[in-house]
Amino acid sequence: MSSSRPYLVRALYEWILDNQCTPYLLVNAEYPDTVVPDSFVEGGQIVLNVSPSAIRHLEMDNDKISFDGRFGGRPQQVWLPAQAIMAIYARENGQGMVFEIEPVTPPPEDDKDGTDDARTEAKPSGRPSLKVVK
Repeated sequence: MSSSRPYLVRALYEWILDNQCTPYLLVNAEYPDTVVPDSFVEGGQIVLNVSPSAIRHLEMDNDKISFDGRFGGRPQQVWLPAQAIMAIYARENGQGMVFEIEPVTPPPEDDKDGTDDARTEAKPSGRPSLKVVK
């Protein structure tokens, strides 16, 4: 099945607007093919105001979110792969949804000798850990 993330983002965006609130997106700015203003990225993340009064030409489909915005007075097109969206929430009350971070699958490496030896793959070391998010 395809990811439910883009569907939920679109639904929550409409819900936030219907309740006269300001929709904000928390984005993983380091996700591949993400185009955001680098000078506003902090800790690999960026928060974007995506209210209709702040942006132009919003497109939300199953693969990406794109729009035109102004950052520091300069126009810029923003391109967000759906999987780069970490959360959508209302600025006024924080209501919204945080999404699970999905690992980025690196492109396959060329196998020089034509063999696929699974035994040589690195195994994770240490104990798995969980973090409680409140």
